[in-house]
Amino acid sequence: MSDFPHPLLAGVIALAHAAGDAILPFWRADVAVTAKADDSPVTAADLAAHHVLLDGLTALAPDIPVLSEEDANIAQSVRAAWTRWWLVDPLDGTKEFISGSEEFTVNIALIEQGRVVFGVVSMPTSGRCYYGGAGLGAWREDGSERSPISVRNTPPEGEPLTVVASRRHSSPRQERLLTGLSEHLGELRLTSVGSSLKFCLLAEGAADCYPRLAPTSQWDTAAAQGVLEGAGGVVLQLDGEPFNYPARESLLNDYFLALPAKAPWREQLLALAQSDL
Repeated sequence: MSDFPHPLLAGVIALAHAAGDAILPFWRADVAVTAKADDSPVTAADLAAHHVLLDGLTALAPDIPVLSEEDANIAQSVRAAWTRWWLVDPLDGTKEFISGSEEFTVNIALIEQGRVVFGVVSMPTSGRCYYGGAGLGAWREDGSERSPISVRNTPPEGEPLTVVASRRHSSPRQERLLTGLSEHLGELRLTSVGSSLKFCLLAEGAADCYPRLAPTSQWDTAAAQGVLEGAGGVVLQLDGEPFNYPARESLLNDYFLALPAKAPWREQLLALAQSDL
């Protein structure tokens, strides 16, 4: 496994696939759905994947604690003492999973001092896996085929800017941003995809921008942010500062913009986002 750019990465990829294997028996099988305290859905598939990852990550690196969506009730005072931790969503896109869609993922990120070291995003239904991190590179793996991926700084000549949007989540402010972006940069092509795959479309050069001016949680974004950063992208706060994962009381993210680091329209996007603060 020496061809992986981080000593823990190969083990994490294997665990992501194992969690996917734990999910698949429940997919399209009329699995029971219950509501958590925040009214978000949870299924036996979420919990089965959680246990695979919790046990596997603890065995892989006993000194690194795990913060999972399915076990997030850890006091901020405890988390504030962590210097490295795993940030995990065992089944990202539970609503897609429940609807029978293939657009759900297993997300695992290694965080150090609030920044993503690397992330792994796997698709249980296809076996496809994305992974990468800032300074490490990024790859897409399909079975035995492994290919490096990278962002595109501009769309192909003659094509509009492709903006990734959530099928289920938007906001009036996000709609205003898209309108302003269209006025400045011309026609936009909007594409909708579930879960953290939105970041992965940017990372493999199939889309250009993912603005998110609607709620997300830390485990929704960290793994795919690692993939995007490894592919030459950035995730920014609306003030232009890097997007990170502090051990604060709330595990909800601030709004963010995901884009190629060298996009020529970067400053226009930031100006538009800031004009609506």
